[in-house]
Amino acid sequence: MIDPQFVPALGWIAPFAMMLLAIAALPLAAPKFWESNARKLGMSALLGLPVLVLYARSDPAALFHTGGDYLSFIILLGSLFVVSGGVLVTGDIEARPIVNTAFLAIGSVLASLIGTTGASVLLIRPLLSTNQERRHVVHTVVFFIFVVSNSGGCLTPLGDPPLFLGYLLGVPFTWTLRLLPHWLLVNGLLIAVYYFWDVRAHAREPVKALARDRAYIRPIQVSGKRNLALLLVVVAGVAGLHSPYREAVMLAVSAVSLAATPKAVREANRFTFHAIAEVAALFAGIFLTMLPALDILHARGASLGLTAPWHFFWATGFLSSFLDNAPTYLTFLAVAQSLGLPAQVVGVSHEVLAAISTGAVFMGANTYIGNGPNFMVRAIAEERGVRMPSFGGYMVYSGAVLIPCFVLVTFVFFR
Repeated sequence: MIDPQFVPALGWIAPFAMMLLAIAALPLAAPKFWESNARKLGMSALLGLPVLVLYARSDPAALFHTGGDYLSFIILLGSLFVVSGGVLVTGDIEARPIVNTAFLAIGSVLASLIGTTGASVLLIRPLLSTNQERRHVVHTVVFFIFVVSNSGGCLTPLGDPPLFLGYLLGVPFTWTLRLLPHWLLVNGLLIAVYYFWDVRAHAREPVKALARDRAYIRPIQVSGKRNLALLLVVVAGVAGLHSPYREAVMLAVSAVSLAATPKAVREANRFTFHAIAEVAALFAGIFLTMLPALDILHARGASLGLTAPWHFFWATGFLSSFLDNAPTYLTFLAVAQSLGLPAQVVGVSHEVLAAISTGAVFMGANTYIGNGPNFMVRAIAEERGVRMPSFGGYMVYSGAVLIPCFVLVTFVFFR
């Protein structure tokens, strides 16, 4: 018999915890095993199967809804990946700190216009090509994830999935422009820190590497421009259509892009499906195993003692670091609505909604699994020969750079 008030026992968090542990540990403990996307999918299936059986018996509607969310999530990421992968930005300009900083600044704007996924896929390849002669590149990719794959996307509902879900729930389309001061502070700080970091890294580059970088200069050129129009179609479809028409348009646009883009363009772009396949395999397990964690949070959220905007900023942000930030956003929005706090938009105050929104978007950068583009950028960089940090190594960067930044955000906006 199906229990309409089904809430799993606390122990059902274990599969999700094991999923996170595997993502953190296996790249170090068993790197050869971890290279295979089929094995990653097998791990997701193994850990997700008990949760699948539990919810098939107790709450199949939640299972069906999560499956739909996962498909929408992967189709959105996949369509942006395919279409952006058909845009070839060639050239190799000198990888000076000011040039790399300009990449991040441009990406921070594009992230709110075409989404963090679209901006990430569009810019990560030319950024890597520009820096291919340099040896110290890891920090550049890490800051790219911080800014372009996450914090840049908070100005419009198209920027990041949590904000789009808020728009569907009734948040006015232009409401996110209220987050402009937050966007300016966080992205300004991160880009400034990156510039001085890269100045030091550039000074430590071997003389021969810098000589090659200065000697091998090619002007920037763009091929596959028709995919830019297709990218706008994807954005318009996401903004103006409901499911399943939205997903149908994204799939159709992806098919057109694959058929119409010259093979030479994708080959020159080193385009493969490995990165998106890795995201699909891992997030299948994440979406499934996080179901009990989210249900427990829904049931016990009112007992968490969340009342002030800064409570919601850090609570939403912490879970967005390890759960997908879209359902985390919805969870804490529901918690805020249930508390009877002063309501100005969708049942909560502007300050609380801003705290939930920025917590979900900004702190998705804290780990590789906080936001879909993070893993994708990491996979593309590793395909290009960049030795990216492990799960824990990446968190050393985020702990040292992002957490102090978020503490400042708390004092400025959410006291």
